[in-house]
Amino acid sequence: MSNKTNQQWGGRFNEPTDAFVARFTASVEFDQRMYRQDIQGSVAHATMLTEAGVLTVAERDMIIQGLSEISTDIEEGRFEWSIELEDVHMNIEAALTAKIGITGKKLHTGRSRNDQVATDIRLYLRDEIDLILLEITRLQEGLLGLAHQEADTIMPGFTHLQTAQPVTFGHHLMAWFEMLSRDYDRFVDTRKRVNIMPLGAAALAGTTYPIQRDITCKLLGFDAPAENSLDAVSDRDFGIEFCAASSLLLMHMTRMSEELVLWTSAQFNFINLPDRFCTGSSIMPQKKNPDVPELVRGKSGRVYGHLFSLLTLMKSQPLAYNKDNQEDKEPLFDTIDTVKGCLRAYADMVPALESRKDYMREAALRGFSTATDLADYLVRQGMPFRDAHEVVGKSVAYGIETGKDLGEMTLAELKQFSGTIAEDVFDVLTLEGSVAARNHIGGTAPDQVRAAVTRGQEKLGARAQ
Repeated sequence: MSNKTNQQWGGRFNEPTDAFVARFTASVEFDQRMYRQDIQGSVAHATMLTEAGVLTVAERDMIIQGLSEISTDIEEGRFEWSIELEDVHMNIEAALTAKIGITGKKLHTGRSRNDQVATDIRLYLRDEIDLILLEITRLQEGLLGLAHQEADTIMPGFTHLQTAQPVTFGHHLMAWFEMLSRDYDRFVDTRKRVNIMPLGAAALAGTTYPIQRDITCKLLGFDAPAENSLDAVSDRDFGIEFCAASSLLLMHMTRMSEELVLWTSAQFNFINLPDRFCTGSSIMPQKKNPDVPELVRGKSGRVYGHLFSLLTLMKSQPLAYNKDNQEDKEPLFDTIDTVKGCLRAYADMVPALESRKDYMREAALRGFSTATDLADYLVRQGMPFRDAHEVVGKSVAYGIETGKDLGEMTLAELKQFSGTIAEDVFDVLTLEGSVAARNHIGGTAPDQVRAAVTRGQEKLGARAQ
């Protein structure tokens, strides 16, 4: 019949596909973004078929030239995508056949759309992971620069969002750096499992043609071919793992976002976000809203949802490929776009943050943030820690009653709680003395912050090698 909906596979069918079903089952509207990877895979496949004696050199050259022209047409907006041809693969194959004739139909020899799409997704995701890794590094570079600049800036450190001990702003920023370092490592590790080649598995059982998978594997830059054809076409673990790594990254970014939202509020006033990263209110002219952190905080929900979506998609699927797997692309693509957008926004914004040092310092002076330092001082005088804890607790109670912080009390006031307290106690009750005393690796002392920044710069430098 001449009216088959899809001439690429219509030989088995006696009537055309219903128009609604054609639209419902088509994926070309979203999988066309993989056209570069599809063409890349086809060029490698044609090259391998020539080495295997399936195609002639002339046929290979015609195919590669035709694919190159199609790539140019797509990039320049001249290519007409057809829903009737279902997906990116059949659209490109049909265009190739229209361009070079019957030779175009030989390209699909020894492969299936099942191993073709699995290969395309892995190639596409591999490229996107590389871009994400660059953006994480760019954000970390911004954090290192800001942390070095703020190594001496004192702010309150919190537990339970209650003032706990004084820390440096640089030290706090380096905590964000460490979160992102783990994220970077997870994406690197995920990429290893992405970089396995399904091509050659064909529909599910392999192919009778004398293919040489080592050739396509090398041409496409994969680490190894997939070992089992059934698993190769049906595995989507790598996509789920990518979404899991993305969810952890976005979780970390929500923690950063929440702190930025708090810190920009009038109640904290710790930092200023440049106007270009904020918006105003349609009714309240005084408002300056931290929209970028708020939106990044909110976008975590869609990434978490995509992770659960893919887990549910793969739940209970029998081997091998099922049409369900067409639903893997939109969650994966949206996760990629969301992660890249969030990282770009933060990599642009973080270096532009401006600290309000006076407000940070004033906040650190409230809440008895040097109480632990007083306890440690008493322990060094020979007092058991539990006794020191009680003495400091009584001192804090007195401070609450009198409205004085520990550093604001006189020596006589402090000595009423312990006779071992001497004039040198004020060396540890100052904010600068408190942070400087924590001068060990991982500590908040300014010297340690600068040392951590240096190690961070060395880490990023090693990535570039």
